[in-house]
Amino acid sequence: MTLLNDFFTTIAERRDYLYELLVQHILLSLGAIFIITVIGISTGIAILQSKKWRQIILGTVNFLYTIPSIAMFGLFIPLIGIGYGNALVVLVIYGLLPVIRNTYTGLNEVDPLLLDAAKGMGATPWQVFSIVRWPLALPTILSGFRTMVVMTIALAGLASFIGAGGLGQAIYRGINTNNSSLILVGSIAVALLALVADLGIGAIEKSLKTKVKKTDKKGRFLKYFGLGILVLLFISMLTSKPGNSFEKKIVVATKPTAEQYILGEIISQLVENNTDIQVIKKFGIGGGTSNIHPAMLKGEIDIYPEYTGTAWLFVLKEPQMNNPDSLYLALKKTYAEQFNLEWACRLGFNNTFTLALPETVAKNQNITTFSELAVKSNQFVFGAEFDFFEREDGFAGLSKVYPFNFKNKVELDINLKFQALENHTVDVINAFSTDSRIRQMNLRVLKDDKHFFPAYQAGIVIRNETLQKYPELKGLIKRLENTISDSAMLQLNYKVEIEKKSPNEVAANFLKQHKLLK
Repeated sequence: MTLLNDFFTTIAERRDYLYELLVQHILLSLGAIFIITVIGISTGIAILQSKKWRQIILGTVNFLYTIPSIAMFGLFIPLIGIGYGNALVVLVIYGLLPVIRNTYTGLNEVDPLLLDAAKGMGATPWQVFSIVRWPLALPTILSGFRTMVVMTIALAGLASFIGAGGLGQAIYRGINTNNSSLILVGSIAVALLALVADLGIGAIEKSLKTKVKKTDKKGRFLKYFGLGILVLLFISMLTSKPGNSFEKKIVVATKPTAEQYILGEIISQLVENNTDIQVIKKFGIGGGTSNIHPAMLKGEIDIYPEYTGTAWLFVLKEPQMNNPDSLYLALKKTYAEQFNLEWACRLGFNNTFTLALPETVAKNQNITTFSELAVKSNQFVFGAEFDFFEREDGFAGLSKVYPFNFKNKVELDINLKFQALENHTVDVINAFSTDSRIRQMNLRVLKDDKHFFPAYQAGIVIRNETLQKYPELKGLIKRLENTISDSAMLQLNYKVEIEKKSPNEVAANFLKQHKLLK
């Protein structure tokens, strides 16, 4: 009952946010569906006449269909970047198979006797196709179209992984902030959208099978359905918030964690409240720095919160530097010279990596440091996010300093580590020092006794081209310097992750408290 109450409360409190995501989802889906339909039906008709090309094209689309969708989004990041374009291409690729296959199958299975009869009556090739073959194939084609539409709407939920928005963003944000009601709202919204589309197309399919006034009813249903899509598209574009048409705009991005959502909202609200610049939010981008940094260099993102240790070790791949002030100065210099990016300020808190395990286990095993854990590591299962096993400042480097020999290592989403620990899937996790769930779950944070992890001071990185275009941003962002202590960030995270408040609300209260809003 509590989850049900939270469900309706979430809808009421975040209706503007959810409506914006709904519009994004519809526009992305409609754009992909239109392109898929044009390419798919044209290709299906074309391969009807060529067996050689038929085998090549059907083989290719079948192969592409087997590639995991999440991998496909990632593969196109170096080629297209993040955002709408990437999502559109991936959705089109996945949607082609049912349309091409059903178009070819429907046209190919028309009874040859009917085609011969039409030719015998003097019909031209176009008349045979348009009057006989196409109408008889239409139910099969429509069946493939129906499958494609439902699949596209569902798959569009993954578009938030690469910053393309849509209802998947609500699901992803819910996972990242441990908010079950937000996950439920996003999931149900996607399901309902797909269901409505499925029922609508199903009604058209049914009408095509009706013998009474078959042609008239078919035309009427197709006309009304097409008109309905156009009206929906028009209303969506008319009522959606200004986007690319806005003259002064910047793109703010974040990684997929509660803390990053909060920092992204702080930056966005600070800018929009104190300037006439519109902020486009691309929050929760999968892969974090590994995808955001290249997007910054391409100009797809203007500003995002980053951590000094990540930038130094993961981006620059420089040797460890323990003095946090020296590290920051070196970062400012190197980022400006190599990337034309500006470290605008440090926010004041240090969110360093650590290792954590349940207090009861740590007490029974008498483990307080990384070294003590290493000695007994063969008794434990270790869990961490995927990129931790790839980072220079992650497990590989850590294992060189501490001789860990865990019983097993589990790779999982960054926001599922605590659930895995709670469910006893893993025994030890890597964590961030400002994570509120450490306190909630009564975990013991172990001491990095050999000082492997450097400082991970949070700061704000912005493109110098953006600063040149909007010079007022430099002084504005500088006002955030040292405004958030370790304990303050821990409390902000607690409000989102444990008390289930929205990052938008938490950020607004923070800015008001520090008198940073007009």
